Amino acid sequence: MKLRVLILGYGEMGHAMEYLLAARHDVRIWNMGTVVKGVHSTLEDEVAEAQVILFCLPVNPHHEIASRIAPHLAKDSLCLTIAKGLDESGRTAAQVFESIFAGKHHYGVVYGPMISEELRAGRHGFADAVLSDAADFEMMHSLFRGSTLVCQQAADMHGRSWSVILKNVYAIMFGVADELKLGKNMRGHLMVAAIAELSGIVQSFGGQAHTPYSYAGLGDLMTTGTSEDSHHHTLGRQLVRGEWSDISGEGVHTLQMVEKYHLFDWRACPLFSLARDIVTAPEALRERVEDYLRQLRETESCAI
Repeated sequence: MKLRVLILGYGEMGHAMEYLLAARHDVRIWNMGTVVKGVHSTLEDEVAEAQVILFCLPVNPHHEIASRIAPHLAKDSLCLTIAKGLDESGRTAAQVFESIFAGKHHYGVVYGPMISEELRAGRHGFADAVLSDAADFEMMHSLFRGSTLVCQQAADMHGRSWSVILKNVYAIMFGVADELKLGKNMRGHLMVAAIAELSGIVQSFGGQAHTPYSYAGLGDLMTTGTSEDSHHHTLGRQLVRGEWSDISGEGVHTLQMVEKYHLFDWRACPLFSLARDIVTAPEALRERVEDYLRQLRETESCAI
């Protein structure tokens, strides 16, 4: 089934989605207030004819854009987002969509290991798709059929949203560990500890304990945490090297929003707390990491 798809945002992921979809669908593009590719001059007119609206935008403009297009959405159209961050109010993209579209329009999230450069090079990507109406997965299947993005139907939208967002925080620690030359065994610990903490955090939001063991959690963390060219892995290395002039990124912003709005009890999560402390006070990084490892040694216990 050929679909009319409107891509919002024409950065790296916007280009990747165009690459995946353009050969099989009628793809139109809007970016920074301008219709880049389409038959109409305004966003509203393009939205009115689109069957799928794909938000390839940071989460911050989601509320403004979603509110703007809501009155113009066609019946049974589907709004999807790939945004993996929190807005300035501490909301996920799923929460923004829910506040505007719930009970009126269909929406969903698409999360997992989807490095844009690899998608544009014809390599496979993998994602969980969680939709407000499960019946829309037939449209999702049509959307990506024949492409290299393997997209599976999933549940627990908010649990997967928090998994994919918080994984950026934990990914920083992989860069820290690599730059400190703590070894590959440390990577194993970081992965286990991060997923365990994510499971507890997700449950605190009413999500399912197993949700972080998914493309949106474990899969994306593995990719981001171990990719030498990922922003958050690189940031971890820079923190160790004393390069503190530009401590930024989605993971850093997430740390700030979690603390500002007390979104969950982050102090109960030792690895998350470690990431927060070294981003906030990088001059004490080595001391803080050694303190973390010492606590691990002193609290050894048997796993069941």
